[in-house]
Amino acid sequence: MRLLINLVLLALVVVMAYLLVNSINEPIRFKAEKDKRQNAVVDRLLTIRKMQEFYRDITDGSFAPSFDTLRHVLENGQFRNIRVVGDPDDPNFTGEITYDTTYIPARDTIQALGINLDSLEYVPYGNGATFDIMADTLTYQSTLVNVVQVGVPIKDFMGPFADPRYAKYDDSYNPNATIKFGDMTKPNLAGNWER
Repeated sequence: MRLLINLVLLALVVVMAYLLVNSINEPIRFKAEKDKRQNAVVDRLLTIRKMQEFYRDITDGSFAPSFDTLRHVLENGQFRNIRVVGDPDDPNFTGEITYDTTYIPARDTIQALGINLDSLEYVPYGNGATFDIMADTLTYQSTLVNVVQVGVPIKDFMGPFADPRYAKYDDSYNPNATIKFGDMTKPNLAGNWER
């Protein structure tokens, strides 16, 4: 009988030790996984923002409303490079000011940066999920402006940690929130992670 009680107590100690270790490791695993996944998504959003800025330079101000449009223009468009000969701001300059315009294929710049346009729309750790992209023009402070917004709900890339119960380890964690850059109500390319 004493042996049976000792075995039950030993089993109880093992179970309690497991629960204790797990309660310590779970928040650590959550934070490490959240940081890893969120950093990968932020890196991709930064790349998309840069590509939208390239698109804006090529199209004289507008943003791409879809990844297909973005990819097409960046693969086939050209950057304008204007070289000014003379100084238009120098009042003592007496010569003629000339502007020499050359064009550089955008594809060359993008390849030099090592960016793969075909995978740009896919969310890291998203199992095939894609970023939501919107672009439009609106009147802001009596001026017609181009706006863009690209983002993804956090739950789309958090995998097993997409459950709201993990908010107990991080007060700011909300898997239903969206991580994004841009704004459809005003001209702003800032990311909401940059605040």
